[in-house]
Amino acid sequence: MRRREFITLLGGAAATWPLAAGAQQAAMPTIGFLNGTSLQGYGHFLLAFRKGLSERGYTEGRNVSIEYRWAEGNYDLLTALAADLVHRRVDVIAATSTPANVVAKAATATIPIVFTTSSDPVKLGLVASLNHPGGNVTGAVTLNVEVGPKRLELLHNVTPTVGIVGVLINPDRASAADDQLRALRAAAHALGEEIRIFRAETESDIDATFTQLAEQRAKGLFVTTDAFFFSQRDRLIRLADQIAIPTIFDRREFVAAGGLMSYGGSVTDVYHLAGIYTGRILKGEKPADLPVQQSTKVELMINLKTAKALGLTVPPTLLAQADEVIE
Repeated sequence: MRRREFITLLGGAAATWPLAAGAQQAAMPTIGFLNGTSLQGYGHFLLAFRKGLSERGYTEGRNVSIEYRWAEGNYDLLTALAADLVHRRVDVIAATSTPANVVAKAATATIPIVFTTSSDPVKLGLVASLNHPGGNVTGAVTLNVEVGPKRLELLHNVTPTVGIVGVLINPDRASAADDQLRALRAAAHALGEEIRIFRAETESDIDATFTQLAEQRAKGLFVTTDAFFFSQRDRLIRLADQIAIPTIFDRREFVAAGGLMSYGGSVTDVYHLAGIYTGRILKGEKPADLPVQQSTKVELMINLKTAKALGLTVPPTLLAQADEVIE
């Protein structure tokens, strides 16, 4: 090769280096979205998450990509799903169920994590404190333990006769349910109710629970917050219909599926808050400097069709308090 040709070639190659470097710098950031349940029923939660992102200047597919990983209610899959996101070197992990929070935290100490949970993030070991999270984790918390006694009271108001109320918990999350159970026992005592604990972590466990509820002639069922129960909501409602037992849950999706009532913190709100935090982290802020946000929004939903099928009368004062009534 002639010297002049070589210099021309070298100059042309050098001219492309800044362009290549610029393209590399402009690469689209990636969010790893990890959840213990399934996409079904999560559409409006994702809309809230994306809304939060958009408020910080990020739109999926335009200037940010999202890698979704759903465990479909099988918590054993979460470790592998989280490891895959870490292997892909995503820029932020949005861990949007309590089991996913814990697994994501164990999977990486360097990739920023934004959680949504209804449990105490300090007790879960996610953060050092709410105001000063420390480390690579922060997020948003919805009300849960605080509203449990009110949830029991609402069930009592529509089933005023004293009797047994079943409380369904997932033994995989027994520690997360401890605080709620203590509050429920105190509330049950004040209402003159008797609560009995039923444990389910598989579909067959759920089936067995309803057999026992029928045998014990329970007057109602209180279902605690859990991603597995959310993924099994259709099964829970179908079995409740079969034994004609009034139910109360933590979120509206159960009521939309045919449950009697739900009362709990706004999951939509915490997803929105998580989206905002994810956007802020993508812009360079550190999780350690972002205090855990606590949503104070609560929502009451009532299904009058289900109440009528159960032969129950919902007090007008209760209907007036509802955020949504399904007729």
